[in-house]
Amino acid sequence: MEVKINKEIRQYSEKIFFGLSLRQFICSALACIVAVGIYFIFKPILNNTGTVSWLCMAGAVPFALIGFVRYNGMTAEQFVIAWIKSEILTPKRLVFKPNNYYLDMYKQSERNIKSNKRKKLFKKNKKQKK
Repeated sequence: MEVKINKEIRQYSEKIFFGLSLRQFICSALACIVAVGIYFIFKPILNNTGTVSWLCMAGAVPFALIGFVRYNGMTAEQFVIAWIKSEILTPKRLVFKPNNYYLDMYKQSERNIKSNKRKKLFKKNKKQKK
């Protein structure tokens, strides 16, 4: 008997039905129900099996994605909530403004040197006048 253990323990999910987790099984069942519903609704209207099959797939894909896709460790609902928060509720325009601290220190030292020279010249001129 062999038991597979994930390298990352947080990626573990308990398999319940047909090797699927409960979330995946429920979303798969919903996808099948939606596809069958779309088939029975649109088959009499369109009379074209090819078009109806594409509609069934288009209706089932969102539920399949919700159940199986994970992005950066987030489920689909968590990703949608994070996207809404970052793009709609709190959009920020980030502007890059570099700070060159070495240049600032150099300019400050240049100002200090000039002011010290002026002070020395002022003192020297003051002594010469007396």
